[in-house]
Amino acid sequence: MDVKLPKLGEGADSGVVVNLFVQEGDTVAKDQAILELENEKAVASIPSTASGVVTKIFVKAGERISVGQCILSLNETGGGGAPARAATGRAGSPLPAAGAHGVTRPTENIENQEEQPVSTVPPAAAPSIRKIARELGIDLRTIRGSERGGRIVIGDLRAYVQRLITAAARVRGAAATAPAKPVAVPVDFSQWGPVVRKPLTPLRQVIARRMAESWNAVPRVTQFDDADFTRLNALRKKFGARYEKKGARLTLTPLVLKALVETLQRHPIFNASLDEAAGDIVLKEFFHIGIAVDSEQGLLVPVIRDVDKKSVLDLAKELEQLAARARDRKISADEMKGGSFTVSNQGAIGGGHFTPIVNLPEVAILGLGRGALKPVVREGKVVARLMTPLALSYDHRVIDGGEAARFAVDLVAALENFKEAALKI
Repeated sequence: MDVKLPKLGEGADSGVVVNLFVQEGDTVAKDQAILELENEKAVASIPSTASGVVTKIFVKAGERISVGQCILSLNETGGGGAPARAATGRAGSPLPAAGAHGVTRPTENIENQEEQPVSTVPPAAAPSIRKIARELGIDLRTIRGSERGGRIVIGDLRAYVQRLITAAARVRGAAATAPAKPVAVPVDFSQWGPVVRKPLTPLRQVIARRMAESWNAVPRVTQFDDADFTRLNALRKKFGARYEKKGARLTLTPLVLKALVETLQRHPIFNASLDEAAGDIVLKEFFHIGIAVDSEQGLLVPVIRDVDKKSVLDLAKELEQLAARARDRKISADEMKGGSFTVSNQGAIGGGHFTPIVNLPEVAILGLGRGALKPVVREGKVVARLMTPLALSYDHRVIDGGEAARFAVDLVAALENFKEAALKI
């Protein structure tokens, strides 16, 4: 029998094979992991739906496969194949649901394409082909791919569009017109010199799509300011050893989170979302803060829940654990949902002010740059202070400039006058 890729979850229709755990001739048991699949921001094992001897494998590492695509064939009786050997696949859980992709509208059958029911299984096609099809409003399931396994290539898409144009012109009895949005033809850069092509990972595709959605949807404004972290850093040093004894590394981030929540409580519009369909602003009474984590695979934003209810010690421990798990790709999709505000801290890397992109459906994001000693005037004297650049990006559909300025002023005050009692353990 054939073992096919099962449904992955809401909005997920494909993934990239990271590892194969079996070979032809291996004996596998039902629910045993047969491959590892990467989809959106998760890597998980896919179990076999039956037991038997592997007679044929149809996929390979690095290949993108879709729901319903055949992974391998099994001889359930155990006969007729190579000598059986036990497979060494790891057991795993089903892949978490991925973020919803854009849905293209169905396109009716046209000339030279026999009328046939539209498959519910997404066809094989490169991400660039899917992107072009989405932009043109074409359902790839209505196109017959010319490559092995029915894979759709740019030539198939061009031919389909041309047939649409010709059919439309014939109906109208007029000359064919160009599509509303022309198909972007990939450039062959190798004609000018050596190149290396590196496929976008599923994570990078998701990041690209979400950043574009935010950029296109949100009229974003960024409010800049600087906060004096001299006292905050002194408190971190004062309590650092005590926190280490409790198994936590005290950084400035948990202190920033506590000051941030205090400011959000005074300015609830920054802890909100816009419901465009209903025409409502949703004010959230919880404080779940997303923390942007820089990993080798790309940007991840795990969420720390109920920051207002946790101590600095609790936050320090959770931040360290969450960051480590995010870098190891052990964060689940659910742990990256439900945030009410996001913080992007580039201080450890370097750089000053920057313009962070609002993490939809939130309405604001705080960016922190690297702190540096700078000469400032205090009580009529020039002194060296640890100044940290702040960048508050916000959705101008919901928040006005005056509100942003007041938020920044209160946040700076909360950071510079952080209560020492909050650090005691």
